[in-house]
Parts: sequence; structure tokens; C-alpha cells
Amino acid sequence: MTADVRPVPTTSGADLGHTGRVFADVKAQGRGALVGFLHVGYPDVAGSLAALRVLTGEGEHPGVDLVEIGLPYSDPVIDGVTVQQAGTRALQRGVRTRDVLTAVEAVTATGTPAVVMTYWNLVERYGADRFARDLAAAGGSGLITPDLTPDEAEEWLAVSDAHGLDRIFLVSPSSTDERLAATVAACRGWVYATSVMGVTGARAATSSAAPELVRRIRAVDPDVMVGVGLGISDGAQAREVTGFADAAIVGSALVRTLLDAEAAGDEDDLTGLRAVVADLVAGVRAPA
Repeated sequence: MTADVRPVPTTSGADLGHTGRVFADVKAQGRGALVGFLHVGYPDVAGSLAALRVLTGEGEHPGVDLVEIGLPYSDPVIDGVTVQQAGTRALQRGVRTRDVLTAVEAVTATGTPAVVMTYWNLVERYGADRFARDLAAAGGSGLITPDLTPDEAEEWLAVSDAHGLDRIFLVSPSSTDERLAATVAACRGWVYATSVMGVTGARAATSSAAPELVRRIRAVDPDVMVGVGLGISDGAQAREVTGFADAAIVGSALVRTLLDAEAAGDEDDLTGLRAVVADLVAGVRAPA
């Protein structure tokens, strides 16, 4: 991230939007929120919809508080090996941009809110206003754009306002104070704090840089909601992260269960996914 930050439209104070209010409601319960990521289209579109419903608890058990639906892209610069493998296979099996709207509808029908994570080129090719319109119509709450910075997001700022969508931008430990301030001001909903330098992937321990990054974000705006991702692999780590952030974001640990199921010869087996979700949910809901 560069230090050359052009001015962006801002609002006074944190604009919680829909997803920020979800985090705030969870915080009022005395715990942190859990965000779970999976691609649409892997192992195939139908299989991914079943897996996404597992994240929500399937109506029988507590699930994640917010689902992050990934739209696979051919050049996923922030994705680690695990997420890249699933995304590449989804592309090879014919996933299309419109499939993410079907996934949003399937998730929100369970009562769990959903956001989409995608690289900006896919939105631009679909048409930014058209994408925002269709995402809102499908029940989506907003968009995470890992490769789009606020000073280059004039079109997205406008259409997300027009269609009432949250916009979640990323910051990292290397972000300058100026960049942090501009990003926090441009976000609606919450800020995505990448806790490590590098790409996604489950790790044996959480990042020591994450608490300091969250502190710096809250120095900019104490009311902003912050989710921390990149590296969380189990319930204990999720609990640790929600001790200093508003939400723990988990992706690779969930995606890995689907890759393992396919490697074992039964890509429809969601047993491993259910076990990881249960562990993560128990982690963030454990008594203080």
C-alpha cells in the first residue's frame, strides 16, 4: 500500500451499515462475531450451496454470524494455496459471476446475512451499477474488495451508496496512518484487518501484529467495527482474536475440509466442514 492517498468521500463517525450492526448486536451479547468464507462453485455450484448452508448452522445449530461468499478469480493475488486451489477448480468447472447471486439468495434465505468477496475486475466487467443492483436484489449486504483501494473506488462508492450496500476495504500492518484514516473513513459496515503480511492460509498461531493494527484502527475511529482475518484455523484462535477485535474471519480452514473430502473420494461429504464450524462457533461463544 502506498503513502500517496487521494481524498475520498467520508462520513462523520463510523457508518455501521447492515453488517456493522450485526457485529454490534453480537458484541452486545458479550462475544465476538464469526465470519466464514467459502467459494461459490466448489466443488460445484450445487455442492457449494450445500456447504454455505453448513456455515449458517443449517437451522439446527448456531452458525457463523456473517457469511463471506467468494467469487473465484483467475488472478487472486491475496489468496493462499488452499483458497487458490478451490477457486481454480471452481473456474475449471464453469462457475459464473451470476452464480454468486444464487449463493447470496441461498444464504440469506436461512436468515444469515451475506457479503461477497471478489476482485474488482469481475465487478467492472459485469458493470458496477448492475452488480450492486443485482447483489442488493439478491439480499446481499455488501462487498469486500481486496484489490480496490478507496482512492480508486469512486464508482464503487457511488453505486454502493445508491443501492445501500456495505463496502469493506482492507488494511494491513504496513498501512500508513494516512492510509488507515482514509480507508476507515471510506468503509461502511466494518474494516477488514489483515493480520499478517502475505497471502491467506491457516496458521499454527495468530499474528502478534493483529492487536496493534486493531489499536491503530480504533485510534482513527473508536466506534468502527473491525474484523481480523488471515491465519485463523480453530476455535481457540478465533476466541483469541475476538478478545481484541469485533470479528474473526475464517476461510482457509473451512476450504481445506472441502479439498480433503474431494481427495478422499467423496466431495459431497461435509462432515469435516461441520466439525470445523462447530469448533469455531464454540470458540467465539465460550464464556469469558
